[in-house]
Amino acid sequence: MISFFNTILYQPLFNALIFFYNYIPLQDFGIAVILLTVIIKLIFYPLGVKAIRSQKALSDLQPKLKEIQEKYKDDKEKQGKEMMELYKKEKINPFSGCLPMLIQLPVLIALFWVFRTFEGGVTAEELSNLYSFIPTPEVVNTMFLGLIDLIKPNIVIAVLAGLGQFFQTRMTTKRTKTKGKDFQNQMQKQMQYFFPIFTVIILFRLPSAIGLYWLTTTIFTIIQQYFIFRKK
Repeated sequence: MISFFNTILYQPLFNALIFFYNYIPLQDFGIAVILLTVIIKLIFYPLGVKAIRSQKALSDLQPKLKEIQEKYKDDKEKQGKEMMELYKKEKINPFSGCLPMLIQLPVLIALFWVFRTFEGGVTAEELSNLYSFIPTPEVVNTMFLGLIDLIKPNIVIAVLAGLGQFFQTRMTTKRTKTKGKDFQNQMQKQMQYFFPIFTVIILFRLPSAIGLYWLTTTIFTIIQQYFIFRKK
């Protein structure tokens, strides 16, 4: 299992990061991380679009769902059955938005180990993971714009990632919000603030390269959501 993880995820990501680092101007480690993130997002682009379209379809379905909730508010079993029938009729899977996150979780774990590799300098053993066509760098400087060491935690990167998460979540909840002060709306409002705060707390303890990856991913997703949500 470890060998599979190393061959399928860790080694390709490590090589891609070194490749970008070797060839970008000034060999800026942060720009290499951003480019790697964009490539990963492009690979998962179809899944991302599918998840966002599913969110859009669910938001468009909110008035009908609200109607079912009101009609069967005293019969939760009937309410659940009618809602599932509506999902089936409209060909919508309410859980499909979670699939891309589950698929990308192993990638995030692999990236964590890739960035941990650079703590204390890259050893000859780690460089042996490079493919034959990837030049071996003499040294890897992990600074971003000469200001932030991406191997160490950084509160600025963590807060920026949290703010990005806030705007992404707000962008989604604005579409799915319904009238009134029902339980669903209250949960949406809480999640709008919970996820960003949780993001900052987690990223503050991790290498800031993970935070930069998270921030870049969030910005990419916000742009995706903007163009998909604006379509009628």
